[in-house]
Amino acid sequence: MSARVFPAPSALLDVIGMQFGPTDWMEIAQDRIDRFATATDDHQWIHVDPDRARSGPFGGTIAHGYLTLSLVNRFLPELIDVRGVAMGVNVGADRLRFLNPVRVGARIRGRGELIAVEETKGGIQSTLRVTVEIEGADKPACVVDTISRYYPGQMS
Repeated sequence: MSARVFPAPSALLDVIGMQFGPTDWMEIAQDRIDRFATATDDHQWIHVDPDRARSGPFGGTIAHGYLTLSLVNRFLPELIDVRGVAMGVNVGADRLRFLNPVRVGARIRGRGELIAVEETKGGIQSTLRVTVEIEGADKPACVVDTISRYYPGQMS
């Protein structure tokens, strides 16, 4: 699915409540989990030891919660494309919840809802609630309110 395109940041002011997505599915492979473990020095066995994890609480290895969260950054441009900006900035996140573990081999995707938009000094700030869904699961992997700020103008 293609991202919803907005010609300027101010166009977001009129679409609070709009739904975005879903994105395409992506598989979470053990290699990605292992690389994240190396990058973050988080080598807990439930993430990186498939043999031990098989007899653990999840029946196999699971992705780090923060790996799942970091993939929201991949989903954002697949959900929303704001044009006419000189610069876009990730401001932060609110209301982060990890609701369901992502088992190795699972497929996840993102879905969004624009829950707030406001004018800020020199720009527009939006809050997009991103839900990371797990294929075939009743509960999502995580839900997070991402905060972005868009500064209108032309890229130089």
